[in-house]
Amino acid sequence: MCHIELTKGMSLWTNNKCSYPISVKSSVKPHVSNICYPILDSYRETIQEYFKPPLLDLTEIQNLDLPIIGYLEQGLMERDARKLRQHYLSSNKWRTDVLSLLPTDLAYLWWPPYQCSVKVPCPVIVRLNRLLRFPRMSQYFDKTETRTGYPNAFRICKVVLAILVLIHWNACFYFAISYVIGFGSDNWVYNLRGDKNSTLSRQYIYSFYWSTLTLTTIGETPQPENDAEYLFVVADFLAGVLIFATIVGNIGSMISNMNVARVDFQTRMDGVKQYMAFRRVSHELEARVIRWFAYTWANKQALDEDRVLSALPDKLKAEIAIHVHLETLRQVRIFQDCEPGLLEELVLKLRLQVFSPGDYICRKGDVGKEMYIVKRGRLIVVADDGRTVLATLGAGSVFGEVSVLDIAGNRTGNRRTANVRSLGYSDLFCLAKQDLWEALADYPEAKHSLMERGCQLLRKDGLLDEQAYKKAQAERESLTDKVERLEGTLDNLQTRFARLLAEYTSHQTKIKQRLTRVEHRSPQEDG
Repeated sequence: MCHIELTKGMSLWTNNKCSYPISVKSSVKPHVSNICYPILDSYRETIQEYFKPPLLDLTEIQNLDLPIIGYLEQGLMERDARKLRQHYLSSNKWRTDVLSLLPTDLAYLWWPPYQCSVKVPCPVIVRLNRLLRFPRMSQYFDKTETRTGYPNAFRICKVVLAILVLIHWNACFYFAISYVIGFGSDNWVYNLRGDKNSTLSRQYIYSFYWSTLTLTTIGETPQPENDAEYLFVVADFLAGVLIFATIVGNIGSMISNMNVARVDFQTRMDGVKQYMAFRRVSHELEARVIRWFAYTWANKQALDEDRVLSALPDKLKAEIAIHVHLETLRQVRIFQDCEPGLLEELVLKLRLQVFSPGDYICRKGDVGKEMYIVKRGRLIVVADDGRTVLATLGAGSVFGEVSVLDIAGNRTGNRRTANVRSLGYSDLFCLAKQDLWEALADYPEAKHSLMERGCQLLRKDGLLDEQAYKKAQAERESLTDKVERLEGTLDNLQTRFARLLAEYTSHQTKIKQRLTRVEHRSPQEDG
């Protein structure tokens, strides 16, 4: 295990040889190396003595992102080994993966990384095939952005990382060019003179600083003094203008998208304010409207759920609604023990309503057209004077469930029997009578069960007129029921007619037989 961990650590160090191509110490001749991890750098001689880079390349196989677990085919996870192999080899990924794992470190046997006399970054060049793994990182970012719950924050982090990588690479190029031209040969290249300038940290920090100033064009840098330096600076300026302008624009767009909900909400609120000012609405009512907007935004209810979920298929929207509201609907007494299909239909028809302090949800004597389920807040049942509090309803309370059934014989006439008012801001789920009956049209057995349950509740409170209920049931018999009853009557008549016809035929046959016997006896008696 120790061998594996040390090998992995050295692999991390050697994989980044293309990250910072040159490290120079004042005590030795400038040479090419790649040091991005100062901690590992202090132990590089000991580690390299035992684990050479060619051996380290063998450990890179573990990082090969082969689809060994499975891949999606028509939405299903495929795990068959033969199909996995065919799917992987049929793509172009295996080519880049193999090229990125070629043991190019074998070149170090001929050009040791710390004894290269040629003024080119030899170790970096032989390991450039590691950059072929860049598409893997892009693929990882795309998957993470799709799965994360904070996509905007992730996009900003990704852009910041891209900026840092670009500045880092440009710093490496600057240091490499300084090495090729000659350290301290002019004012533009990096100067190694002094103990501070010879340290690794100062080399990297200054190169990074120079790269930042050049690409962002926000500071002054030393003037180039030869053609190669001029060309490099011109390329940096062009890259900075094009790349960073695009990056800054993307960041601005992402920040705007993060606030799109707030901007939309503020626009709607400003429109309502302008309308109230134009219509000269009273200040008291205007203040209530503004407080309502503030409450909906604070409780994250300003979002239009129908518009947000409009992109989903009906099945997924139904599953989301069931997950959110099904347990709430099961709290209603008349819907307990109902078949799941009906509850799923009703869940899709629930609508959230927000009531302000002092708003009446219903008044005594109003025709009941909706039933309500309290999600959040407190309601009070008040007397006709509006002051005397008779009862208090909290979260989970249900009222109006019997009125939506429209049961004939209800002594209250399906009207509200109390005044219900919101004490503060209250969130209520509403189910309309029309929506309930539309759902019950496909569930006749559930409809009959709900009606019976509603009648039991009315009987319990002594509010059901049995005679009126039976009479209304007979009068409300639907055309389908009448046709079914008529068909049953016709079937009974046909059965009875067939039976009578059979009896008639049997009697007729018997009479004929008796007549025949009588006719045969008459001649014999005469003789």
